[in-house]
Amino acid sequence: MTTVTQRARDSRGIATAGRSPEELRDLVSHWGAELELAPAETIIEWAAATFGDRFCVTSSMGDAVLAHVASKVVPDIDVVFLDTGYHFVETIGTRDAVEATMPVNLITITPVQSVAEQDATYGKDLFRTDPDLCCKLRKVQPLADSLAGYDAWATGLRRAETHNRVIAPVIGWDAKKGKVKVSPLARWSDEQVERYIQDNGVLVNPLVYDGYPSIGCAPCTRRVAPGEDPRSGRWAGTNKTECGIHT
Repeated sequence: MTTVTQRARDSRGIATAGRSPEELRDLVSHWGAELELAPAETIIEWAAATFGDRFCVTSSMGDAVLAHVASKVVPDIDVVFLDTGYHFVETIGTRDAVEATMPVNLITITPVQSVAEQDATYGKDLFRTDPDLCCKLRKVQPLADSLAGYDAWATGLRRAETHNRVIAPVIGWDAKKGKVKVSPLARWSDEQVERYIQDNGVLVNPLVYDGYPSIGCAPCTRRVAPGEDPRSGRWAGTNKTECGIHT
């Protein structure tokens, strides 16, 4: 039987150089619907076969589920972690544990300015005075810059997380970045995630078990009471719901 991966290789080959935006959009159009119901492993396998070393996985280190799935399919895959300078120590610890225990090439990226340099330029605690600008400087732009050498990136985005993410495609086109955006876990429920963690002994940020179901930067994340929207602890007290990476 011909697999999705074999057909991807036969029709496109393993990428060694960047493709044009038109070629990338054609891939999304061709494969998006076909892979919509595919297992996460098959989706990652397709992306690796299609894009080669121009495909990476990103992780915010709330848990290591996506990194674990990807490393089983593609050992030594690039896993990109964005260190904003404002992370909880538990998040950095989870990053370090992933690097130490999984067969991945963990790449930590940082903003152009340190927190102190940003404070000197924009005033202290920009996350309070202009959270959108803070997210742009410490998250959105650094990630966009780091993806310059890739044609496709995988994210742990799941439709079950928020109503805003219900329409997240498994294989989509990220127009802002000019990249193919792969969401292998998009259809996974909370129960599926928990079962995978238990069955595979996957690393989880300890804050998840301390009332932080959605973990961002420490100054902008609070605990969530049982029954609350899991993302209500992010930018609490504001109308902000996303950092801008997925919008």
